[in-house]
Amino acid sequence: AYKEKMKELPLVSLFCSCFLSDPLNKPSYAYEDTVDLTWCGIPEREFPSLIPCFPHRHSAALSRGLSRRYSQYQEAELLKHLAEKREHEREVIQKAIEENNNFIKAAKEKLAHKMESNKENREAHLAAMLERLQEKDKHAEEVRKNKELKEEASR
Repeated sequence: AYKEKMKELPLVSLFCSCFLSDPLNKPSYAYEDTVDLTWCGIPEREFPSLIPCFPHRHSAALSRGLSRRYSQYQEAELLKHLAEKREHEREVIQKAIEENNNFIKAAKEKLAHKMESNKENREAHLAAMLERLQEKDKHAEEVRKNKELKEEASR
């Protein structure tokens, strides 16, 4: 009966049983001939490209060499998936760095423009204040002259 059950099990469940020596705490099977593959523990989302192509075991004469090649294939696919994920993360980080650099450049340009504008406004304000001061000095000088003329005329 055990050999017949092993023929029915897909190859992935055999690998899972090798990796997970302790099956998850699940209730026992309802029927004697039911095969529960959910205890495997490897989520399908981790291997999206592998799920459809898992070969099923059709004979008990599956050799160790074939098992080894399949596990190497599975490992290669996993490494490929992880490399793609790492490359995507690298691209995202590179894009974030580029956006950050663009933001810094724009902020520096904006700050330089604002500082130049403030400098021009300050210089214009100082020039206006200086002009008013000169006008007040001129007016004070005229008042003094008028006062002196009145004093001379009254003598």
